Amino acid sequence: MTYLARLRMMLIFAVGVAIFAAAAVAMTVQPVIVDLSTTGSRTSQVVTVENSFTTPLPIELRATEADFKDGALVASTREAKDLLIFPPQAIVPPGRSQSFRIQWIGDPDIKTSRHFFLTVAQLPVKLPAGQSAVQILYNFQVIVSVAAPGAKSAIEVKSAEAVKGVDGKVRLLLNLQNQSNTYGYLAEGTLKILQKDRQGKEVFKKSMNSAEIQQQFGYGLVGAGQVRKLQTPLELPLDGGSVEAVYTSKSRR
Repeated sequence: MTYLARLRMMLIFAVGVAIFAAAAVAMTVQPVIVDLSTTGSRTSQVVTVENSFTTPLPIELRATEADFKDGALVASTREAKDLLIFPPQAIVPPGRSQSFRIQWIGDPDIKTSRHFFLTVAQLPVKLPAGQSAVQILYNFQVIVSVAAPGAKSAIEVKSAEAVKGVDGKVRLLLNLQNQSNTYGYLAEGTLKILQKDRQGKEVFKKSMNSAEIQQQFGYGLVGAGQVRKLQTPLELPLDGGSVEAVYTSKSRR
């Protein structure tokens, strides 16, 4: 490779890194979890996009239906016809924010909860004639969940395990189950964890409230009628023995 060719590649890389650094702080999206009802005041919620960059930010919002696979939520290619997004597109001025309303317009009597991925997509900017640049565009995904009317989640811990990772550390694995017709979050309750060695001696004990679960494990979405393996970052002292996890739901849904 010639010196000029190497220099050109370095310049392209530098432009890409610069745009990456700018875009990384240019757009924030809140909230990233949206919970809707099929009737009443909670049929809609606002998602806010903030542009902290120095140039206008063109964005587009689109939603697709989501399904559960092995307990995890995965996107489909089906358009979300039961969600109304207004406005679907906007140009956010620098230093300003734009609100988008997400509203359920589907059947008010759904039999089981529904889930969607809302994509907040940065659109490419048309450059002046004769100019070129590497444009790195970013998509943010918001999970939108619609609860079944009159239902309440029924999350429980079926079992807990101590699992040794490739890094040699032992961490807590939770086997979760939700036998309700509506979704719930593990972070809507409290958790008590106890580990004993093979002789039955207690080696680890921890209680976690809702805020601690959300901070350390995330929300822990468990869909209607789903089972889910949740590998947590919580380290345990022993590879083996027995692990018990007692969950108490505080969900009001």
